[in-house]
Amino acid sequence: MSSPAPAVLARLRAIVGDEFVLTSPEDTIPYGFDGTAALKGRVGVVVLPGSTQEVSSVVKLANEHGVTIVTRGSGTGLSGGSVPSEGCIVLCLTRLDKILSVDPSNLTVRAQCGAITAAIDAAANKHGLFYPPDPGSMKISTIGGNVAENSGGVHCLKYGLTLHNVLRVRGFTV
Repeated sequence: MSSPAPAVLARLRAIVGDEFVLTSPEDTIPYGFDGTAALKGRVGVVVLPGSTQEVSSVVKLANEHGVTIVTRGSGTGLSGGSVPSEGCIVLCLTRLDKILSVDPSNLTVRAQCGAITAAIDAAANKHGLFYPPDPGSMKISTIGGNVAENSGGVHCLKYGLTLHNVLRVRGFTV
């Protein structure tokens, strides 16, 4: 269970604040697995950014030091996509949970990656709409995780998977 170097940890704390950099085993163990029971990783550090600027700064820092990043939301995936590798930074994006806008005329919702899937569906429902992909974990899964894993559910037989219902994703470059 190796953590990034002390200098990297200090810079992570400066970026997101002490309380959003987790290093103790009792805090990090829950981030070592997802819904895939057979896969587990050992976590050295978990970072919980609260803004896209903080995400960008963490990504740049990791790149500068050659540290791998594994992103995650609620950890409900069933493919091991958020299971960490040794020495990586687990970048948990659940604090980025805002629904930014609902545009019923264009049938679109803008949301941050940590927005809960059921909250997106509820926001659409207020306008007589719904979010078609309906993973079984939608009450706790995040839209970012749904996009990363191309989540679905029974509605997907008629309306398509997540990839068929997403128009744009904003990412980061270094």
